[in-house]
Amino acid sequence: MLDVVDAKTTGELMAEIGRRARAAGRILATAPAERKNAALREMAAAVRAAVPDILAGNRQDIDTMTANGQAASFLDRGTLNAERIEAIARALEDIVALEDPVGSVMAAWDRPNGLRIERVRTPLGVIGVIYESRPNVTADAGALCLKAGNAVILRGGSDTIRSNRAIHAALQKGLAAAGLPEDAIQMVPVTDRAAVGDMLRGLDGNLDVIVPRGGRSLVERVQSEARVPVFAHLEGLVHIFVDKAADLQQSVDIVVNSKLRRTGICGALETLLVHEDVAHSHLPVIVRALQDQGCEIRGDARVRDICENIVPASEDDWSTEYLDRILAVKVVRDLDAAMDHIARYGSSHTDCILTGDQAAADRFQREVDSAIVLHNASTQFADGGEFGMGAEIGIATGRMHARGPVGVEQLTSFKYKVHGTGQTRP
Repeated sequence: MLDVVDAKTTGELMAEIGRRARAAGRILATAPAERKNAALREMAAAVRAAVPDILAGNRQDIDTMTANGQAASFLDRGTLNAERIEAIARALEDIVALEDPVGSVMAAWDRPNGLRIERVRTPLGVIGVIYESRPNVTADAGALCLKAGNAVILRGGSDTIRSNRAIHAALQKGLAAAGLPEDAIQMVPVTDRAAVGDMLRGLDGNLDVIVPRGGRSLVERVQSEARVPVFAHLEGLVHIFVDKAADLQQSVDIVVNSKLRRTGICGALETLLVHEDVAHSHLPVIVRALQDQGCEIRGDARVRDICENIVPASEDDWSTEYLDRILAVKVVRDLDAAMDHIARYGSSHTDCILTGDQAAADRFQREVDSAIVLHNASTQFADGGEFGMGAEIGIATGRMHARGPVGVEQLTSFKYKVHGTGQTRP
């Protein structure tokens, strides 16, 4: 891979990447589903064959991250092992099983004058994905964009650059084996920030959409500087509200899983809200179960009155994505107070209510304005793979075009096909 330092050279390189992606995208837009699926199968096989290379690169990445003092959550997200690489390969195969969205008819109707109108899915074109510390995104993003007929330009973080390169090499082998252009999935070969700036400016009109996947600073930069549309993936300030009608054991199981199964993912629980009517009965049991697994609890005054070994919560704790074994906990008056808290501090990502009261659940799911709203289930299900979408590029928290897990359908646009029999407009 080429290391480019000079800004002008980087600009020229990025412009060339954009031109090659546009040319590849035109081929992909009309590629038959069988060809794209063949490439995905070949990619899965290539990933499995490349396990030694991927692990070797990942070991170097993790050693560098450790030496640089990266947080445990970043190390967890960046770490690969044989099981996680096999999961990457299986995700590629899962995408094969998805319906090809390109060309599918979303709606059709006839006009009184005899015109037949169809709204048909089409690829978006060329997608830029900017991400940090998650090597699996290299495969997920590449495969999803391919399935939806899009070319993609991947710009991973410097922390996992060797892992990303090894996975990307396997993806390109799959493309070549299926007779599709390798430029359909390109990886930016430089780590300097100038390359990101070039992508945000649209690569001379060759980039159609930007998808950022990373921390708040990355997303805010993309949103403020991008001159092309953005599928925003903001931080996951995930809440669970334990209602007064919540089952105790179910609450314990779901809260512990939501927080501790994997603390470094965007669907991990960050703030727990508990109805005051069950604070004395439910909160001590839930807190003890979390503390027994090494989770630090930061609570408000009422939580500290009820439970032991609680760190006082500050105002900042209600708006912090810890991605660690730390949880903010607050006792609230009722459902309205819980929803008010979520509206004030949440990031419109994923929120959940635990309750046996269907009316309360219906109201929570109707009124909480988040991309994913759960009832009696772990927030760790906030994932495109768990939704049956094969994989995802990210969880879009905006309200335009894509919202929630960004899968193959969200990576398409549409056009209208109008069929006539000689009609003219009077």
